[in-house]
Amino acid sequence: MKNIFETKETEAVIDRINKLSPTTRPLWGKMSADQMLAHCSVTYEMAFEDKHPKPNGLTKFMLKLFVKKTVVRDKPYRKNSRTAPQFLITNARNFVEEKARLIDYLIKTQKLGENHFDGMESHSFGNLTKEEWNIMFYKHLDHHLSQFGV
Repeated sequence: MKNIFETKETEAVIDRINKLSPTTRPLWGKMSADQMLAHCSVTYEMAFEDKHPKPNGLTKFMLKLFVKKTVVRDKPYRKNSRTAPQFLITNARNFVEEKARLIDYLIKTQKLGENHFDGMESHSFGNLTKEEWNIMFYKHLDHHLSQFGV
């Protein structure tokens, strides 16, 4: 798994994002490019903002038990797999704004560095190691950028 906290990997992901255009079509799935960018930003919203309600105790327990392993291990996501409701982006978004917002999140994450995240509590899964944060961040981005052929 590539390390999103390393400058060269962050720059490589940003280069991939910069190859997208508003008319880039997915190789699978239903999202448009602007929706995909907004969708990818949700992970960072949960890490940096108080925008999404935290799951209650039972829901968080279930997420840790059944979902966490899929999210933080290095096995790639399956195509067309289901997503959590807060990640569903069903309306059109401003491509330029969503692209800039995601890139800003990536730069912020890289500048804070892996030690900032080591042991930090995630929105849904409790405390994660820096390796788990890296996998969660990078794997999700790689999955969706690959979905759009970049």
